[in-house]
Amino acid sequence: MENHKAGFVNIIGNPNVGKSTLMNELIGEKLSIITPKAQTTRHRIFGIINSDDFQIVVSDTPGIINPHYSLHKSMMQFVDTALNDADIVIYVTDIYDDPEKNPVYIERIANTDIPTLVIINKIDLSTQEKIEQKVDQWKEIMPKANILPISAKFKLNIDMVLKYILHHLPESPAYFPKDELTDKTMRFIVSEIVREKIFLHYKKEIPYSVEVVVESYKETEKKVHIEVTIYTERDTQKRILIGHQGSMLKKVGVEARADIEAFIDKHVFLALHIKVDPDWRNNNQRLRSFGYIQ
Repeated sequence: MENHKAGFVNIIGNPNVGKSTLMNELIGEKLSIITPKAQTTRHRIFGIINSDDFQIVVSDTPGIINPHYSLHKSMMQFVDTALNDADIVIYVTDIYDDPEKNPVYIERIANTDIPTLVIINKIDLSTQEKIEQKVDQWKEIMPKANILPISAKFKLNIDMVLKYILHHLPESPAYFPKDELTDKTMRFIVSEIVREKIFLHYKKEIPYSVEVVVESYKETEKKVHIEVTIYTERDTQKRILIGHQGSMLKKVGVEARADIEAFIDKHVFLALHIKVDPDWRNNNQRLRSFGYIQ
């Protein structure tokens, strides 16, 4: 197709600045899970925006952290890959974020010739004076970038983000079929929905010590039967996950099933099982089977 635009728009930034909220707003679907806890996003997730004359492949990435486990190192490799293959970089910060927190990544982005948009999120929680100070600060740090204050939660200036993307999107044929919404499978989306509920309902180390794997996904005309294993590191964590007389696990199952049914528009039977696998976060074989290592 003549004058067709397509490219990879990669979202990068610290944990909890609103990267996943921004991606979901841009694509109009909830693909990236959102919780108040840091390190909710572990994988690189593509969301695809299609039109007759363009295709935007938006990539959500894990928040930038100092790795403590092999899992964290794999998460940061997703960020590195996103920096390397971007046609457009969106660096998301917010009004609370310390601009000096990730000097290595910020320097890499500042020194690149890739079109870069620095988004200052959560301006609904700030004053005009503080927003202007933040804009000036980021102009100094990334002089080649465009700076845009937004509120992803309240959809403020989201249209300006799309305008910037379309202006800088290179001419190219589509990378994915035009009817695709994401590069991820339904199994992956189901596992993320279950993991989101775990992040929302458990405290301390529990959300970070679990991995969710869809063992079976069987679809009939009217119903989908899904078997899920939740891996955790210790028996004590397993007991907390189950809760008194299974109450906590039931709550996770009920809420996850409702979200899955809304996403696929079919009745779902969801079975959750828990397995203890000590130190899975440092086990490269396990991490490879979970999709963190290629």
